[in-house]
Amino acid sequence: MHRIQWEEAQQKHVILYPEGMVELNQSSAEILKCCDGTRTLAQIVSDLEQKFETTGLTDDITAFLGVALQNGWINQN
Repeated sequence: MHRIQWEEAQQKHVILYPEGMVELNQSSAEILKCCDGTRTLAQIVSDLEQKFETTGLTDDITAFLGVALQNGWINQN
């Protein structure tokens, strides 16, 4: 139902769905791109902390994934 893709006209990632579109900021897009069904939350956090050379992202990533789950952008396996 929902698909993430790069929207050239807006120069950002968006979530497309039958009723419309949601624009994503860079961090939201990076989190969603990690949601491939093979990674655990811990792996997503680790990958993103390594990618952005920082620590302490667990709470922010967990909160965003809760919103994404509630909105149907991802599903829980």
